[in-house]
Amino acid sequence: MGTKPRKTISGARGSRASLRHRVDSYVNHHGKTVVQSLRRLLRQPLQTLMTVLVIAIAMALPAALYTAIENLRTLGSGIELNARMSVFLNKSLSDDGVAELMMALEQRPDVTAIVYLSRERALEEFREASGFGDVLLLLDDNPLPPAILVQPADAVTRDAAAADALVAWLKARDEVDDVSVDLGWLQKLHAFINAGKQAAMGLGVALGFGVLLVMGNTIRMAIANRREEIVVVKLIGGTNGYVRRPFLYAGFWYGVGGGLCAWLLVWIGFLAMAPAAKRIAALYQSGFSLQGPGFATLLVLLACGVALGLGGAWIAVASHMRRIEPE
Repeated sequence: MGTKPRKTISGARGSRASLRHRVDSYVNHHGKTVVQSLRRLLRQPLQTLMTVLVIAIAMALPAALYTAIENLRTLGSGIELNARMSVFLNKSLSDDGVAELMMALEQRPDVTAIVYLSRERALEEFREASGFGDVLLLLDDNPLPPAILVQPADAVTRDAAAADALVAWLKARDEVDDVSVDLGWLQKLHAFINAGKQAAMGLGVALGFGVLLVMGNTIRMAIANRREEIVVVKLIGGTNGYVRRPFLYAGFWYGVGGGLCAWLLVWIGFLAMAPAAKRIAALYQSGFSLQGPGFATLLVLLACGVALGLGGAWIAVASHMRRIEPE
């Protein structure tokens, strides 16, 4: 009676030890396979470099286009600060009427900021901006009406229907004499940016299929070159999972190298273009500077490279490994 619990405890400990041993063996084999697959690729530097560069160029093209679109979006965001609606009020409008209109504008969700210009301030700013100060002194009366500068929300600058709705609401007010707005160019810019992002994604998908084909062909050749080795491993009891593991890790390393090189290519390209872009911006008195791909872009390229590398390797292994069996 007293010996049975000891056997049970001993058996449980043995089971845990056996499980721990299998896990350790599995992890150690994966670690060795990762290092061995990298060493095998480094022993063929020219072939490995060519494959990595093909992957890098295929990934760098959509990444460069997307980075350029992001720079254009940044430039457009800076210009949006000047995209305002000028609301000209009736000259006879009282201060209470102005306050009522400004309160109504503040409550609208499609308006982010408003600035009131009195007739005197409007005349002063016009005199400073136009350079006709001496001529304006000859006038008996101030010809300029009071105005409100309205900064629309981002959604309004991107949507022509929303901008028209805001303008229609303003013109329907009794306090408003006229509304001057020029958001068409900004809406076209946003439309171009959205189209550019979609083009970058489409190009990325198309070239991604190309990377899968390149990886599949590369791994297929590697399988063919190691056919005899695969047969021997299977003869001594190696499973398909054991055999395919080095090829999957080779696809992993190809993807890592391709993603890293793609980021470097885009970064070097934008670094070379930055001085010319800065000179052009200086001609337009702008502080805009070209920004290359950041750390987030590097992570995305590495993730995409690994996914494409593993995907291409898996497709090649799944389609060719079954054909290699000991006779």
